[in-house]
Amino acid sequence: MKYVDGFLLAVPKRKIDAYCKMSKKAGKVWREHGALEYRECVAEDLKPGKSVTWARCVKLKPGETVFFSWIVYKSRAHRDRVLAKVMKDPRITGTSMQSMPFDMKRMLYGGFQIVVES
Repeated sequence: MKYVDGFLLAVPKRKIDAYCKMSKKAGKVWREHGALEYRECVAEDLKPGKSVTWARCVKLKPGETVFFSWIVYKSRAHRDRVLAKVMKDPRITGTSMQSMPFDMKRMLYGGFQIVVES
């Protein structure tokens, strides 16, 4: 079964262009190393909920928006191989944490096995 790395993060609205530029570069690197898909999505319709919301998960502040992103792989083993190559790529390793256009401490991420695909 396919495998997905998923990400949820807050990006200051004034840094959306910088985030998208960084993401296009990262997407190219992931795809070159074998990822099947690389997607970045910006929030357009976030409804306040009565329990946990996307905004609450990332501790959204005024002037920020939510990005939901994912990378698709053939399997968990394929993901591990691709990620090992990506983490050695100087286009990725040459990026400092301080230069990121978002607060990495508020980023949520995880790996997921796809169980339904239609």
